[in-house]
Amino acid sequence: MIEGILETALYVDDLDAAEAFYGGVLGLEKITRAENRHVFYRCGPGVLLVFNRAETVKPPPEGALPVPAHGTTGAGHACFRVEERALDHVVENLIAAGIAIESDFHWPGGARSIYFRDPAGNSLECASPSLWNIQ
Repeated sequence: MIEGILETALYVDDLDAAEAFYGGVLGLEKITRAENRHVFYRCGPGVLLVFNRAETVKPPPEGALPVPAHGTTGAGHACFRVEERALDHVVENLIAAGIAIESDFHWPGGARSIYFRDPAGNSLECASPSLWNIQ
């Protein structure tokens, strides 16, 4: 039985800009970076994988781990769990870093979400756990 999401992947064209954003602006803990292919971050109990889309569509070289080529085009989406009382602080940090808040609203059930973009145009959301009745 599936128990949850272990990792979430987003795809970017500029890995350096992504690293500055996810590590610097959002303050996620970097696990590893593999040259210009990917950078991985701890995100609560899960992992955020940020891939250079141009590199992950290539088949793995001889002797590499047997991970199939993958990727996507267009903007992706990820939602980060943030306690309700910390959302204002996240908004302040994003605005201070020059990141526009596209939407900040309360869902009919009372949960709050904020939406913004990473440098690659991926749609990011920070939401209180009550959005999905998760404590």
